[in-house]
Parts: sequence; structure tokens; C-alpha cells
Amino acid sequence: MDLIQQWCVEHAEKTALVTPTGSYTWQQLDEEITQLSLQLKSQGVKSGHIIAVISKNEPKVVFLYLALLRLGALCALMPPQPMIGIKQKLNIIQANFVWLSESIDSLHDTEFDLPCLSLILGQSLASDNASIDIDLPYCFSSEQFASIVFTSGSTGIPKAVVHAVKHHIASANGITQQFLFKEHDSWLLSLPIYHVSGLSIIWRWLAKGAKLVIGSGNLQVDIQQVTHASLVPIQLQRLLDSGQTIQLKRVLLGGSHIPLSLTERASKQGIECWLGYGMTEAASTVIAKQVDASPTAGALLPFRKIKLQDGRIYVAGETLAAGYLFQGQLTPLVTDEQPWFDTKDLGQCYQQAGKVDEYIILGRADNQFISGGENIHCEEIEAVLVRHPDIKQALVLPIENELYGYRPVAFIDTETLQDFNVYQEYLLPYLDKFKCPDAYYLLPAHLMNSGIKISRADLKKYYQQVITS
Repeated sequence: MDLIQQWCVEHAEKTALVTPTGSYTWQQLDEEITQLSLQLKSQGVKSGHIIAVISKNEPKVVFLYLALLRLGALCALMPPQPMIGIKQKLNIIQANFVWLSESIDSLHDTEFDLPCLSLILGQSLASDNASIDIDLPYCFSSEQFASIVFTSGSTGIPKAVVHAVKHHIASANGITQQFLFKEHDSWLLSLPIYHVSGLSIIWRWLAKGAKLVIGSGNLQVDIQQVTHASLVPIQLQRLLDSGQTIQLKRVLLGGSHIPLSLTERASKQGIECWLGYGMTEAASTVIAKQVDASPTAGALLPFRKIKLQDGRIYVAGETLAAGYLFQGQLTPLVTDEQPWFDTKDLGQCYQQAGKVDEYIILGRADNQFISGGENIHCEEIEAVLVRHPDIKQALVLPIENELYGYRPVAFIDTETLQDFNVYQEYLLPYLDKFKCPDAYYLLPAHLMNSGIKISRADLKKYYQQVITS
């Protein structure tokens, strides 16, 4: 019995899922997933097959994901992107089938070397089942593989991270013990499910038997339907700037540094703001806390482990992925000889008497650079900059310098770029002088609109092509 069937037994008539065009009780959802599973089975999908799913967030991709789980097939979630990137990922996972969302016009004339699946919601196969075994192989198990999510390593080559059901459930149960989310609550699917931050929303919903809301894409409208949401700071800021009343209980913020002034504004409207630190390999959040003025990213969540060694962060525990998949071979993230996963992030432990240890995340090891013999962390500077009341977002780049090797420059999202000295005077009480940027530029709008995170590589290319040209 899978989780949908479990909740169907316990409260069949309770609303489970809301889409822009309607809603489903757990019983209706169970029936829909059964029919979609039969559609997939009629096209040759079997337990153990790998299905490449290329789509933005939409109801059909969620239904497809749930149907593949029921069949025991492994769903590889992929964003729409240029074909060269898609082919690279298809080669890595050696998919058996591909499903392409109808909404992705740019890829519809593309020919794949794989069978393409079709899916029709709300259609019964009852009249066409003479050649189909109506009894689905309900092989749901906590051990079965549940997802492939791609992440890029330090080289930029995609890695196919494979999680089992048990990893997602442990992740969901750990975060919802602290960031309270119960069966009467509702969570907005506000982040792409091809990122682990979005996929984890689905598993929190399934783990708690709560309500999932797949929005229309209009955040100001969609947010009125839910008690919980995962947002990046700029999304929360736009909601607050709109002036509308927001009924949210809690928001889990991620994606960049979080200005305290922003969360204080939210708190005045009764919205509890949390932040966290996590990664694809650990099935999303590892540490979390309610936002406060301290520089930490939170305390360790249940079912996870964390340690610091030579300033590097290592994680383990029940949420850690099964491994990386490459052309049929699954390479474990950890071994008996090396049971800890190297996140390649840098951090510090923040200890206070009588309190649980919290952790300060300094940033990626590859975002640390040496300037005049001193170590500088890009994220440390960014964390201070976004506390400035006029700065919404900040990214720092190391730029080559003949005298010091590298020096930091800052790109900021602000209404009006102030004089250099204004920012320097603001930073000096918090940072050593050698860590203060040599220059400040506006963040280019086209990079801020390209996704939930700004690419440092794209920003550096912009600097080289526009600022220094």
C-alpha cells in the first residue's frame, strides 16, 4: 500500500490536492493515479524503468510522478533547457522513456531516440483493458527508488542523484517536526519539482496526508489558498510589497541570504519565517531555524547527522541519497570506510550554554578565494550586505588583481546605487577592511529573472563582457 492508498483508507473524502481547475479528495486522487498507471503500463512502462520527465510545474507532471511511483518506475525530473543539455542528461541516466510537457513549445519538434509517453488526465481505460493486466504491481516499498534529481558538481557536469522513498520520508518527517506542518495544513508547490526544494514539498504533503496546492503561477493569488510555502526572499518581498493580507502561517525561505528586515515585516503580518541549509544529496533541508538576528542557519534536524572537519561540512543520516547514477551504475555517496558525505561547504559551530548547537554556513569551498594572503568568503560579505535596508539581494565575485591576486566586487539589487563610500562605511563595523568590495554594481535584471538562483558563472560572464569591455 502506497501513501496515497494509505490516506485514502484513513480519510477518503478529505481534500488532498488542489489545481487551478479543480480539486481531488484522496479517493479521487487514488482513482486518477490508478488510471494513469494503467495508461503508462499500456505503453510499456514497467517497474525499474527510468522515465525522463521534462516539464515545468503543472498538475500533469505531479500526477505522472505519483503514477510512476505506483508502478515502481524511476522518475528523472528535468527542466526545460537547450537540447544539448537534455541529451547530456539522457545519456547519463540511460532512460527507457521520455515524457515532454505539452506546454514546452520550444522542444515539440524535437526527435528523441526514446519512446515518448503520452498521458491523458480523467480518462478511464476500462473499455480498452482486454490486453492489459488490470491488477497493477503495487510494489510500493520504502526501499524502492523514488526520484532522480540532477545537480551540478564543481565541474558543472550534471550528477544524477538517486533517492529512495525512505530518504524522502525521513527528510519530510524531520523538517515537519520543527517547522510544524500537519494534516489540516496546505503547502503551495511554489518551487520547481526538478529541484529537490520543490520535490520535497510533495513528500511533506504525502508524509502528513495534508493538502497540496498546485498554483496558477500567480503567486499573489495562489498564496491565499495555503498555510505553508517555500519561497525565495524576493518572492516574499513582492508579496509583502503588494500590500495584500496574507493568511500564511509559515514560510521556509531559501535560495539566498535573508534580510532580517524582510522577516520582521512578515512577522508583523503573523507569518513565521524559517531558513534552512540543505542540498540535493541530503533530500533538501539538513539544518533549520526560525529566522533571528544571529548569523546561524539553524540546528540539526531529526534523522540527519553533521560534523565539521577542518572547517568543511560533512553530513550523514537517513536522508542521504543512495548515490549518483551514471549509465547504469550507481555509485554510493558514502562507504563503510568513508561514512560521511563531503558537502564541499565551509562552516562553523555556534555554541551557546544550555542551547542546542547551531551552525554558521560560510559558503562553498570553491567560493573562497585568497586576497593578499587572506582567505575571503563571498557568502560572508553577501550576508552582511543584505542586512542593509536598501539592498534586496547581493552576490560577490572574486576578480583578478595584479597586486593582491583577487579582490571582491559586489553586485546588488537596490533601487538606486549609492556612492562607494556609503557601502564601505556600512560594512566596516562588521567586516575586516580587506574583505570590503572594491566596487559595487547593479545586479542585471535578466539574471535575476532566470531562475530561483543566480548563476555565479553567468554573472562573471556578464562582468567580463559588459563591465570590463
